[in-house]
Amino acid sequence: MKQPKYLFNAGRMSRKDNTLKFTPVDEDGTEGQPRYLPIEQVGDLYVFGSLDANSALYNFLGQEGIAVHFFNYYEHYTGSFMPREYLLAGKMQVDQTKHYMSAKKRIDIARRFVEGAANNILRVLKYYDNRDKAKELTDAIVTIERLLSTVPTTTDIPMLMGTEGNIRQTYYGCFDAIVGQTFCMDGRSKRPPQNELNALISFGNTLCYTACLSTIYHTQLNPTISFLHEPGARRYSLALDLAEVFKPILVDRLIFRMVNKRQLQPSDFRSEVGGCVMKEAARKRFVQGFDEQLKETIKHRALGRSVSYRHLVKLECYKLQKHLLGLEEYRPFKAWW
Repeated sequence: MKQPKYLFNAGRMSRKDNTLKFTPVDEDGTEGQPRYLPIEQVGDLYVFGSLDANSALYNFLGQEGIAVHFFNYYEHYTGSFMPREYLLAGKMQVDQTKHYMSAKKRIDIARRFVEGAANNILRVLKYYDNRDKAKELTDAIVTIERLLSTVPTTTDIPMLMGTEGNIRQTYYGCFDAIVGQTFCMDGRSKRPPQNELNALISFGNTLCYTACLSTIYHTQLNPTISFLHEPGARRYSLALDLAEVFKPILVDRLIFRMVNKRQLQPSDFRSEVGGCVMKEAARKRFVQGFDEQLKETIKHRALGRSVSYRHLVKLECYKLQKHLLGLEEYRPFKAWW
């Protein structure tokens, strides 16, 4: 079974028959013990260290449909090597473009992404409100529910993005109440994040984005044609749309769990001129937690069987495809637990 592989050390990667050979290299240029990754076991590659590779390797990865996602020293996502889209279909491309070009159809889908995100945010807040009964959480729930009620009547994308931004701002204002005294949010900051919580959010959001991007690649959807976020010349904006729905469930719940269980401590971070960054050991723990969460299963109400969180993302893509083709109305994923 294909699984994502994470490369934290700097090194050199090459092809050896039908196997990937990774040789770690330290700062002095000394080579370590090579690791061999059978190609049939590799889903995506996540590269957090310096990777030395040639075009022959990328040709091989492209033939096998393996994406490579790159992160810089500060855990910022910098880009992806994406194989040629092998499932793209003409009719889907035409219908996806038509829905983007139609203001009415685009705003309808964009509203649904915001509704899905807001409902999943509320699910997270209500879980912690039921446990702690904190006034900040109760007030935030009321505010977000009020903002959510305005979404169906929002008439343009900038206004909708403003509403979504207000929902997020209200939500992030609750983080201090949820994590207690371990960390302090002190407002949302990014590029660079100025403290530990912001560093966790930024890093977790990029992992969610790349997971959504990889899932879209294995469908007929075009990742560059989006509805909530404006398509850009240099980004896969549909993955940003999809990530909005899943960030509260995949990222924020993981942050709260790891912080409240003391699996992440202030000593796991360091402040630099470029902002706050996680130390390597903490980054590995967080990535492992995210990967384990994607593999975790829940009993799906409609399907009547257990599915993984990763498969929930794929189901979301399938639902969007059916909507674009006029087969079934898209209803965003809303957590029920």
